[in-house]
Amino acid sequence: MKHHGPEHTKSATTASTALADLTQDAVVIVPGIMGSELYDTVARRTVWGLSGVSWLLKAWTRPKGLEPLRLTAQELEGKTGRIKATQLMRHSSWTPYLQGFEPYTALVDTVHGCVADPAAVLEFAYDWRLPVAANGRLLADAARRHLTAWRQHPAHDDARRDRVDERPARLVFVAHSMGGLVTRAALDASYDSDLADDTRAVLTLGTPFYGAVKATVILNTGRGAPVPLPHRQLQSISATMPGLHDLLPQYACRIDGDSVRRLTPGEVASIGGNAELAQAAADFHAKQAHAALPAHWAVAGTNQATLQSLTIRDGVVHPHHHGARQHTNGDFIRDPRGGLRFYDVKGDGTVYKHSAAVGPAVTPLPLQHGAVASDPVALKAVAEILRDDDHLGPPQGAPGCGLDVPDLVEVGTPWTIKLSGVDSLSGLHCHIADVEGRNAQSPKPSWGDGHIMARATVSVPGLYRVTVRTIDGHTVTQLVLADEPGTRLEAD
Repeated sequence: MKHHGPEHTKSATTASTALADLTQDAVVIVPGIMGSELYDTVARRTVWGLSGVSWLLKAWTRPKGLEPLRLTAQELEGKTGRIKATQLMRHSSWTPYLQGFEPYTALVDTVHGCVADPAAVLEFAYDWRLPVAANGRLLADAARRHLTAWRQHPAHDDARRDRVDERPARLVFVAHSMGGLVTRAALDASYDSDLADDTRAVLTLGTPFYGAVKATVILNTGRGAPVPLPHRQLQSISATMPGLHDLLPQYACRIDGDSVRRLTPGEVASIGGNAELAQAAADFHAKQAHAALPAHWAVAGTNQATLQSLTIRDGVVHPHHHGARQHTNGDFIRDPRGGLRFYDVKGDGTVYKHSAAVGPAVTPLPLQHGAVASDPVALKAVAEILRDDDHLGPPQGAPGCGLDVPDLVEVGTPWTIKLSGVDSLSGLHCHIADVEGRNAQSPKPSWGDGHIMARATVSVPGLYRVTVRTIDGHTVTQLVLADEPGTRLEAD
């Protein structure tokens, strides 16, 4: 029997060791609206993004609990600096209408697992209240500095040597929701003509490139009916918020008799918004309409009930879960009598599918908007694009299901979980627990009113995560805020 010495053993071990597949590129993570923690430099306190359910309940259910987020006259004139964005959200959060936001920790961890050194990652926090155009300029400057610094980092040259092409680092942007609009603005050649050339890829997760009807619902809150206090507070601070106006729908969504057209700035003002901000948003989107993102890959949420069009009667917005479609020549599709045909293409609960599914490569996933940046399948796409692999997307067909839950519920009052896109109870599992994993329950789905639904009641105030798993293995989640009785009775 032949014996091998220590030197042979060491050599064999070295030869069989595989190096991690790490990119030499610089990565920039850009969060969505309300995805950055905000700090008031005058009051010297955090005004958005603190951890803990108690902070959420105080902020949303106390009068003027979010008053520090209201833009001042000076800020509307461009004199910013009072509010400073400090970091990406690290905790689950909640907002009326937009509902739950999962933290960016899983996305950040995924990105760090694909880069050669932590210095290759920039987490770009920004003041999401401000215009997308202004934040785009800040992002362009930050991305340029980040790429320059990373190319000078010792780990950069080491990473290049392990790649086939050995090229210098380029930028990869990973952007969620509004972050995709900020990234597109940053890559505008009129500001930094070389930044797009220095960008290898852009991955957007649920970005509303054509806006979202839900933004009009937020601005119209309280018109014609009493509303809960949290919803009224959101409308109050959003009415003069440029960032929210940048999310208004920029496509033909206003049903007007037998035609469909875009909203006008005057109509935005009539429903509770600001005409000047609406016009500025429309002008900005028009300039960006034909901007192509380098090697753009879009992840779009699907299967969720999503607002797609609206009518306006006496200043009240009536949103619809359907929209008109156009032929290639621009004419709307009509029935034999000449009436408009409407289609429900769904989306992620906030952004309808055709608003997010933009670009040469799209991965559709059955996800809610707030979870699209934390879902394992979406994170796999992020990793594969960072490593310069081809992401093939999910299995063919329409997997998963739609999940519809209230945004705000009262302790002790039953509420309904409604599912869509599934026609059997087989393999369905529903689970509810607060974001800390406590107060768990598993309501049993059943048929009712032509839908699969489940009834739930929570006994303790808090932020709860509803999780539904389907027989095909897909999981969809949504966050629900539960407060003491009486919150929902606040009037206009």
